Amino acid sequence: MTAPTPPVLLAVAGLVKRFGARTAVDGVSLEIRAGETLGLLGPNGAGKSTTLAMINGLTRPDSGSVSFGGESLSGDASHLKRRIGLVPQDLALFDELSAWANLELFGGLFGLAGAELRRRADDALALVGLAERRDDQVKGFSGGMKRRLNIAGALLHDPELVLLDEPTVGVDPQSRNAIFDNLEELKRRGKTLLYTTHYMEEAERLCDRIVIIDHGKVIADDTPRGLYARLPASREAIIGLERAPGTQLLAALRGIAGIHVAEPAGDGIRVETDSFDTPLAACLARLAEAGERVQSVQAGGASLERVFIALTGHALRDRPGEGPGA
Repeated sequence: MTAPTPPVLLAVAGLVKRFGARTAVDGVSLEIRAGETLGLLGPNGAGKSTTLAMINGLTRPDSGSVSFGGESLSGDASHLKRRIGLVPQDLALFDELSAWANLELFGGLFGLAGAELRRRADDALALVGLAERRDDQVKGFSGGMKRRLNIAGALLHDPELVLLDEPTVGVDPQSRNAIFDNLEELKRRGKTLLYTTHYMEEAERLCDRIVIIDHGKVIADDTPRGLYARLPASREAIIGLERAPGTQLLAALRGIAGIHVAEPAGDGIRVETDSFDTPLAACLARLAEAGERVQSVQAGGASLERVFIALTGHALRDRPGEGPGA
């Protein structure tokens, strides 16, 4: 028996936001179902943070609407906003206070007190791996620890939906992995997550569905597998050579059956194909016939980087930040 489709928890329709003459968000629409993790993926300046700010009510849209559980989030809507947690990109912590005192303060904003606040704060600190540092001042925490405490503060009131605005920005790889462990645990607990990032490997690891945004517009909305299917080829190999390939050699490789792309990549060649078996072997044989000495072969599958380039014509990190609308 097929499991029922979860209901739509958050619906965003036609959001627009302008800053002077620049349109930061240009008609963004998306939906998130209960228990789903949706990644909002795009370069700095694409409009991700502004979209999130309009969803959580920190920024008023010029047009468009946001609804939660079928009810509008415009105006006060405090009964709905209490069901949403926000992890902002900018740390919302008091350095002179302990981790526990920060959570005590945040809990008070949600009307939590006494034994209930202590229980929830203990649970949140345990989840993010900071239980042993509860009495330490935040000013002594690393960047990654502060990020995790930021997440803990957003979970105190047990929200159904958690909005995370690039929660791993500026942290070391070990801290990023710790944060991802936290988020994966939230997924297991059935939380609905909306996650903005410009790191494709994060979206690939965490998200059930990905919305790609560029220049303030949604250019794709699909599962990772659905996005990969948009590529002309599902396999890629980088063949390292002693010298850069010539145009005649590249043309010869493009003529091999099953090779969709053969282009320069430094002192080597990048090829795209649907299969590594016969086409890649034929490429290596043709290189040997041409007297080229292969130094290395790096093979991989489809990636969101390749999807993004195919959709936009540029790499995800090509665009610098642009202030509001990043």
